[in-house]
Amino acid sequence: MEKKQGHLDISKLSFGGLLITLGIVFGDIGTSPLYTMKAIVLGGAGNFNELLIYGSLSCIFWTLTLQTTIKYITITLKADNKGEGGIYALFALIRKKSSWAATLTMIGGAALLADGVITPSITVTSSIEGLKMFNPGIPVIPIVLIIFAILFFIQQFGTNIVGSSFGPIMVVWFLMLGVMGFSQLVIYPEIIKALNPVYAIKFLTQYPGGFILLGAVFLCTTGAEALYSDLGHCGRKNIRISWIFVKTMLLLNYFGQGAWLLTNIIPENDFNPFFTIVPGWFLFPAVLISTAAAIIASQALITGSFTLISEAVSLNFWPKIRILYPTHVKGQVYLPSINWFLWVTCSLVVLFFRESSNMEAAYGLAITITMIMTTLLLSYYLYQRSTTRRFSLLILIVFLTIEGSFLVANLHKFKYGGWFTLMLALIYFLVMLGWYFGRKIRNRHITFVNLDSYLPLIRDLSKDKSVPVTATNLVYLIKANNKDQVEAKVLYSIFQKQPKRAEVYWLLHVDRVDDPHRFEYEIEQIIPGILIRVDFHIGFKVDPRINLYFKEALEDLVESGEITLESSYNSLKKHGFPGDFKFIIIERIMIRDFKLSNWENFILTLNNIAQLISLPEIRTLKLDPTNTITEQVPIIIEQTPPKRIKRV
Repeated sequence: MEKKQGHLDISKLSFGGLLITLGIVFGDIGTSPLYTMKAIVLGGAGNFNELLIYGSLSCIFWTLTLQTTIKYITITLKADNKGEGGIYALFALIRKKSSWAATLTMIGGAALLADGVITPSITVTSSIEGLKMFNPGIPVIPIVLIIFAILFFIQQFGTNIVGSSFGPIMVVWFLMLGVMGFSQLVIYPEIIKALNPVYAIKFLTQYPGGFILLGAVFLCTTGAEALYSDLGHCGRKNIRISWIFVKTMLLLNYFGQGAWLLTNIIPENDFNPFFTIVPGWFLFPAVLISTAAAIIASQALITGSFTLISEAVSLNFWPKIRILYPTHVKGQVYLPSINWFLWVTCSLVVLFFRESSNMEAAYGLAITITMIMTTLLLSYYLYQRSTTRRFSLLILIVFLTIEGSFLVANLHKFKYGGWFTLMLALIYFLVMLGWYFGRKIRNRHITFVNLDSYLPLIRDLSKDKSVPVTATNLVYLIKANNKDQVEAKVLYSIFQKQPKRAEVYWLLHVDRVDDPHRFEYEIEQIIPGILIRVDFHIGFKVDPRINLYFKEALEDLVESGEITLESSYNSLKKHGFPGDFKFIIIERIMIRDFKLSNWENFILTLNNIAQLISLPEIRTLKLDPTNTITEQVPIIIEQTPPKRIKRV
């Protein structure tokens, strides 16, 4: 689709693009200093020593370098689908979309959506807990719940107005991180020795429980997957250049916290080293800035969840739900059902875990699974490109080793709260599993027939005045990719269910293509003026407003003189009335006369449950319900009965 004039071209490197990128992409990973070192120190509280600090900082540095910089910034961002990124875009890139590739995508997408619940909870709670340094009795939970109520309420109006301030606020946030960390580094510059990977190795092999503490170290890179998902919003160049600044500020702050921990007496009670390195006179502004950064990070995850679900809907991984476009900003969507679900679940997380330290135990396990799924899909995608097969194998081995280690360490969190995100991810996964494979089972039994043998019948029926006119124009939505075929159910509806006469029969085929922004249609007059096929080629990021697009196609056809939209009724035609249109949607019902496998029955049960949250096709395709008829036909499966009933 063409770029609108006056909008910033995010695919090009620019100062404005860098500023927008800081506000959109780095909220999650940028707020990790709020809780990462706190989780590490809390986990090693029983054995606090220099190796804990040097080793954990070394692990943080090399995790950000290997996992974030090399895997995501350098390699994964290259795997873009016409500028779009994320696990669903990666699946769209894969040439052979096997069932196992679809399953990996579902697992990764489900885990990423589950992460979208815990991230806002932990970031906002961690920032508000900084107020306890002024007043230990401050009501953190009510404040967080009020912030969530406001944040989720404003989603329906779009975020383009407040979003314009995200970039400058995040610049202030990252500069604050760097300055606060540097102020401690000058006091204890020896902390720089932690850059040596030897300390990371000693930490994992010599420190008691060091390997388990990898689960806390992993918190520093939990937002890396968002870098890839937001590729389409900000562009590869802007993400890569801004990451240099972001990584520098993050490391300065992490190492500054480590320097403070090695040069000060640690309080006995629960504390957060992030706020302890802030000067007393700047503490309140620091809490305000961190709260703003946490809200921005939450907004990024909410918006990311909307984008993920809308892409999943377009790729038939998720049931059809209501998708709104509150602004004219490209790619910005609003999903009411998902918004309110996230609000309830985020609020429940805060009420259940109550403190950020408890949420840290639940955080990280789900996103580790997403990263592993991305590694598997990325390796498979690169393997399909014959010139990079050795490279794809190297990526698979290296990053599966790293992420497998993080997964094992994070499994320790399961009983401390990790079960919650896995349970949430399982719910998302089962919905996708039932919807995707349930459609596969139903579509497997679609019967297509060649149109050629039915063309004379259609021509005769359109002129048979003994059959009442159903509509001047009768429109069927079809799934046949081949232009000389149509589903048997369409012909059954026209000739057998109740003969339907029309002057013009239209066959509309909606082709959801892998190119995210493709927006085209083509026309074929199978029987000129009587049977016309329209193919809409629509990218998975384009709103399928078929009723509108069909009207635009009709306008083009009238303008070119290919058709005339006159009424079929003589009394109306002479007064210039246009012809009427009636859409026919045919639902295929699986009847229970046929024996299916246990797996197929399980999938169809999940599919029936998913149907409860799915919108009818009339609403998903934006059709006019007053001009649409829904018919039901049975799915016929060719099976030989084990025993035939006998007449007596």
